[in-house]
Amino acid sequence: MVRRLIQKAAVLVEALPYIQAFQGKIVIVKFGGSLMDNEQYVDSILRDVVFMHSVGMKPVVVHGGGGHISQEMRAAGLTPRFVDGYRVTDGEAIKLVERVLVDEVNVMLQAKVRGFGVVPAGHCGREFGIIQVNKFQPTVSSKPGAPSKPVDIGYVGRVERIDAGPVLSILDGGRLPVIACLGLGADGATYNVNADEVAGEMAIALQAEKLVFLTDVGGLLRNREDEESLISTLRIADAEKLLDEKTAYGGMIPKLRACVKAVRHGVHKTHIIDGRLTHSLLLEIYTDKGVGTQLVP
Repeated sequence: MVRRLIQKAAVLVEALPYIQAFQGKIVIVKFGGSLMDNEQYVDSILRDVVFMHSVGMKPVVVHGGGGHISQEMRAAGLTPRFVDGYRVTDGEAIKLVERVLVDEVNVMLQAKVRGFGVVPAGHCGREFGIIQVNKFQPTVSSKPGAPSKPVDIGYVGRVERIDAGPVLSILDGGRLPVIACLGLGADGATYNVNADEVAGEMAIALQAEKLVFLTDVGGLLRNREDEESLISTLRIADAEKLLDEKTAYGGMIPKLRACVKAVRHGVHKTHIIDGRLTHSLLLEIYTDKGVGTQLVP
């Protein structure tokens, strides 16, 4: 018993320099996807976020909810469709996306944060013009060898600007922002926005100390079939090489792009870590070794 208590005390002592160093620092924490489908993972992540908030850091939660959206679309008789990785979001679909992200996922996350003893401030990104977007049309080819052309996929946006003011006001008020990734278009309409892109742009706008992506893998792997091929530290040039050589894959591509851009624009460090691992956030930020992949200048 005494030995276990001593070990716990040693962990706290190891964490102390990090707690002191990150006092008042902003950290963007993005999660969604399959992690959102597992309540145990959501609880573990939000407990870590609440801990960070409680010891003086300023975490900002940015979330998606793709699995929930697809499920609700099917239940409503709609077929989820994607073009070049982007969800086709027509007028009917954007109403459903907004309902799921704002009224279901965001409300659920707020309730959990409040249950852990911290006051959340849940927002849809279009509120107060926090996330301002341009309509996005991916350029694709209809068949191999054919010229590429823009394709209209509905209410899908790319970030034009993040207004940091409302988020900083929330942080200064001692609350924990929980932001759903919907943007405000120049036409006043609501647009669906990629959550990885939003997290990266949010980190730049707030000049965050860290940007953390929580995923359902151990980090960035050189070989996606081999968990032992984890890349623990990357420099910008190495990350760009992985993107150019298409070594990065699937959902890692937008995360890695966001990491590169964020570091180039002043974010100190970016991290891609396994959200399934209990206390992965705390291990990454408050211990000497850390877990997952970090990208540095």
